[in-house]
Amino acid sequence: MKPVHSFVSWVIQVATSVLCRIERSRLAQVPARGPLILAVNHINSLEVPLLFAHLQPRKMIGLAKIETWNSKFMGWLFDMWDAIPIRRGEADLEAIRRCLDVLKAGNILAVAPEGTRSNNGRLLHSQPGIVLIALRSGAPILPMAHWGGEDFGANLKKLKRTDFHIRVGKPFYLDAKGEKVNGEIRQAMADEIMSQIALLMPEDYRGEYANCKSPPNYLRFS
Repeated sequence: MKPVHSFVSWVIQVATSVLCRIERSRLAQVPARGPLILAVNHINSLEVPLLFAHLQPRKMIGLAKIETWNSKFMGWLFDMWDAIPIRRGEADLEAIRRCLDVLKAGNILAVAPEGTRSNNGRLLHSQPGIVLIALRSGAPILPMAHWGGEDFGANLKKLKRTDFHIRVGKPFYLDAKGEKVNGEIRQAMADEIMSQIALLMPEDYRGEYANCKSPPNYLRFS
């Protein structure tokens, strides 16, 4: 790891630990090695640097909308983290190729299946992009849920620390069970991935996945 990268990660670790009460012990459930797709909900801009920094020394690479690079500072920061720019709303084959390379190298690929921020912490409908990456790579998927970060801005104004809750589920693989994976099946798989995230959260946060307790059809737990 480059000295600048180490320093920035250290600064973020210290800053977020001061401003938040982080359930950091939960991160020990993330495997220490091997390719992994980390499927995580997306609330706001807090969880991105927090998870990047606190999962060190494991290297985690995530996807970010290409508009992020319109800001010189954010572009520099995300380049330092080797983030993969993605064009939302279209089949970005270059981004998919880079995602597969991340997994081939044995690193963590962080994917927010919702594809955008919820801002209030309640889960949004999943996009199917994660399914293509998981099926092509054969990598395990690890669901992770967090909440509390939606209050960060308001708490900061009150000089109040934010409780940042983290839960980590059990890893699994996608299994089409011999079916042809068409658009309908891809969406069903994406919804089952999102349901695993929902099951880790309090019911008030489950949003679009309030009815998430049905047995999955396309998930094979390791």
